[in-house]
Amino acid sequence: MSARDLHLRLSQAQRVRLEAALHELHTLNPAAAAAAVNVADNIPVNHEDSILKGHGTSDRDGEVVATLCGVVERVQSLVSVRTLRARYKPEIGDIIVGRVSEIAPKRWRLEINFSQGAVLMLSSVNLPDGVQRRRTAVDELNMRSIFAENDVVCAEVRGYLPDGSLELHASSQKYGKLQRGQLLTVPAYLVKQWNQHFHHLKQYNVDLILGCNGFIWVGEHVVVAENTDVKEDQQKLAMEADNFTPIETRTHICRLANAVRVLSALGFTLTVELIIQTAEASLPSTVEINEMLGAEFYVQTAEREAKRRASSLRKMNGAS
Repeated sequence: MSARDLHLRLSQAQRVRLEAALHELHTLNPAAAAAAVNVADNIPVNHEDSILKGHGTSDRDGEVVATLCGVVERVQSLVSVRTLRARYKPEIGDIIVGRVSEIAPKRWRLEINFSQGAVLMLSSVNLPDGVQRRRTAVDELNMRSIFAENDVVCAEVRGYLPDGSLELHASSQKYGKLQRGQLLTVPAYLVKQWNQHFHHLKQYNVDLILGCNGFIWVGEHVVVAENTDVKEDQQKLAMEADNFTPIETRTHICRLANAVRVLSALGFTLTVELIIQTAEASLPSTVEINEMLGAEFYVQTAEREAKRRASSLRKMNGAS
């Protein structure tokens, strides 16, 4: 990452500050730089161990070489190369956010930043009446009342279909249609596998979903209640539909969304803590929401992250 990659109108002073902050971030993490390889680069391995050559590697004259540009990953004896800017590669159990692109017989097709597309079966979602039963022809006719084209949906990866496309399911109460928020797209490699991808930011009354596929949802908080009466749920939804999202909540959604945009452009790994810190950093300095996408805030964010990592590194060295 360099100042040239950001496509910002930087003054000379801002460019110098940004390059200095990015250089400091680079020097604070030399292991990541050492793990980066280009095509035909040798990958250092211990030949006394039984090495398994994984994706992105090959054997040349007894040496393990990279066949892709990316980062070397080692899992026990398996050595592979992960490309940074490749499309999303799904794994079973991934939490994803997608947009409905087509309604087909007994299924929805979703765009999830995956080359083969994704399928959500009618049998894999909760019906509006909340009753667990066999899906009928009437349910198939009413599919558009559940999810329509361009609806944003949260689901979980179940597996692969014979044609190579992805099978999803949204049978839990925490999955389903997402409304009243913003859908953001970031490179999938910036979203790591975490134990928790759903975050309720109580101080903002906002839900944040970090999709493993690089789709991020920032929206108004929705209360998920288990084992509630269906009629009561329908009445609550009808009442909520008549209400507008409060201006304060909309402001928080926009500020958090811009924080995600800034961090993504700088190439920082997205965590809920870093997103909140970036959004809150714009409050004391009275930075307007639209000014968060200006050059000065980008520079301040990079400088702040460099200071944070340097402080964390000093604490670790002091503890050791």
